[in-house]
Amino acid sequence: MTLTKNKYYFEALDNYPYSLPECLEALNYALSYDPEDADSLCLMGRIYSEQLKNYDLAKQYFEEAMHCDITNLNVPQYYINCLLANEDFHEAEKLINYSLKIKGIDKSNLWFYRALLSEKRGSFNNALKFLDEAAKYCFNEYSLNVVKDRKKFIKSKMPKKNKKKKETK
Repeated sequence: MTLTKNKYYFEALDNYPYSLPECLEALNYALSYDPEDADSLCLMGRIYSEQLKNYDLAKQYFEEAMHCDITNLNVPQYYINCLLANEDFHEAEKLINYSLKIKGIDKSNLWFYRALLSEKRGSFNNALKFLDEAAKYCFNEYSLNVVKDRKKFIKSKMPKKNKKKKETK
């Protein structure tokens, strides 16, 4: 049973997001074999969040996935992204704080989301501090460049400080 479920999950993952009908067909097969598979539930949540923008239904799938496997490394990052898109900032902050304690999770990505949360709240200085934390956990050039680019972007949004010109007489 596990091999079959995995086969359908990987088939669904392979088709996401390029062929949603084939993805959904395989995903429904995977969930029919194991309705408590956290990865399959997570992918269904991603479809509703990222493609259909139905955040309420997506949140239900992510919550179910977290309930089925609280230590799954994939679910939190996609769930946090959904919460941020739906402007559920308090829930996102709680999930980020919890997820930072999960062994083996991509902490760089979580700190990046924490920075995005601060940015959405209008706290650009805090966002920059959280991006500094994200940079500490970057272990490849690509992820470090993403963090650096975001820092530049946030700095460009910050109000410029005007230096008072001294009048000379």
